[in-house]
Amino acid sequence: MPDAASPPTHLSLFLVFCRIGLTSFGGGISGWLLREFVQQRRWLSEEEFLNGLALSQAFPGVNVSNMAIWIGYRLLGTWGALLSLLGIIVPAAFLIVGLAAVFSLLQRYPLTHVALTGAGAAAIGFSLNMAVLPIRRVPRRAGPVAVMVLAFVAVGILRWPLPWVVLGLGTASVAMAYRRLGRRS
Repeated sequence: MPDAASPPTHLSLFLVFCRIGLTSFGGGISGWLLREFVQQRRWLSEEEFLNGLALSQAFPGVNVSNMAIWIGYRLLGTWGALLSLLGIIVPAAFLIVGLAAVFSLLQRYPLTHVALTGAGAAAIGFSLNMAVLPIRRVPRRAGPVAVMVLAFVAVGILRWPLPWVVLGLGTASVAMAYRRLGRRS
């Protein structure tokens, strides 16, 4: 892990997740997490972050919650995981209830819909950034590219059930990686 100006404390970790949860609308939170924990605070390396992101997406549940738990645990153990999860969920839940009440009063005004469309566009930009970053970092080999293409065809075109595609192609990917690592050693 790169040197950080100041190591995280339980309070600072909780407050960072509160701020991210309160200021992230419509997705793209993983982009905020990358910027906050890797680029600005340097509490995690880019490789650690991307590994945690991959794990968070592989486990069931909400990716952002999984990522908060992973980051919190990685930085400050069990209490860090709990505080990170509470920080990303609880303040945002209160804000959502308040915004829903306000939105019900303002929904008849066109500017409200324009503002929400703009927030959605920003979230799409953050999501695209998070897609491009790992693509630039991952070595290009025929096996992983083939698995990616097969997954796209199986789910996107043939409409095969996602759990079976993940089980089959995930097993094949792990086997290919295991074989490649075995050849290196």
